[in-house]
Amino acid sequence: MTGLLLIQLGTPDNPTAGALKPYLRQFLSDPRVIENQGWKWKLILNALILRKRPAESAAKYARIWDPKTGSPLLHYTKRQTELLKERFPDRPVKFGMIVGNPPVRAVIREMVDNGVTKLVALPMFPQYSATSFASATDSLFTALKELRRVPAVRVVPPYYDHPAYLDAMAATIRDDLAKLPWEPEHFVISFHGIPQKYAQAGDPYATQVVRTTAGLIKRLGWPREKWTQTYQSRFGRSAWLRPYTDDVLTNLAKKGVKRVYVALPGFTADCLETLDEIGNESREVFEHAGGERLKSGTCLNDHPKWIDAMERILREEGQGWL
Repeated sequence: MTGLLLIQLGTPDNPTAGALKPYLRQFLSDPRVIENQGWKWKLILNALILRKRPAESAAKYARIWDPKTGSPLLHYTKRQTELLKERFPDRPVKFGMIVGNPPVRAVIREMVDNGVTKLVALPMFPQYSATSFASATDSLFTALKELRRVPAVRVVPPYYDHPAYLDAMAATIRDDLAKLPWEPEHFVISFHGIPQKYAQAGDPYATQVVRTTAGLIKRLGWPREKWTQTYQSRFGRSAWLRPYTDDVLTNLAKKGVKRVYVALPGFTADCLETLDEIGNESREVFEHAGGERLKSGTCLNDHPKWIDAMERILREEGQGWL
């Protein structure tokens, strides 16, 4: 029997400092996220970061936490899984988290115990980066090492330029714009950043981001002077991929741009980086610099076009198995 597994980054169980501390410890202990971890990093992590950051992050999560559905990332990952089950009624469809619950390890064990002998895994990261996509495959293959009976596995490759993904992202953006009571003067296409040294070491992320942006612009028809592609979510003091989203927003506002729409093609579900970082923090940066309106774009979430795209991508990779 063939099973389908979505692998997402993860989310804390609750928007509290107590829940954020183990979540951040696990996340920041991943050598794919923070490379060259030695005693100095462990000292910084435990003596500094894990003393202050859990409470700070908890306050941010509290701003986006839904009283009924909880974590937006978990909610939409569940929705994506449920809707895919309707497309594959005779196959087990599950999701697992790299960090937090439900862990990939436990989900795979359950699937194998229930008779899965072939597994198609879909990392929920369109563009490849060792910090995300490779972290997902690490969690997958580490889990398999613990099993006596290992299923045959196919991992869906990065789909940054897959027509179905690009069509779904373009449809999501168009739907957003159709609902806006105002017209954007400029479009910012923001992706999660990575340290420059990771790219210099061979990470293809930046190249794939450019390919995604080109595919979207072709579909959306935005004039070159109307859009800027940026990177967000810097962590630490080292240089990350540029231009930085907040710097671009500040410069746009200072040039007199009052209305901006921020598209978020690198995120397959709404999360802290989209709802709070862009929707709250970057909006405040833009307004402080003189801007008036900023719309944080909706992620793919449970958009019908994205469910169609996931089905198509999975069927292509699972050919002969599904």
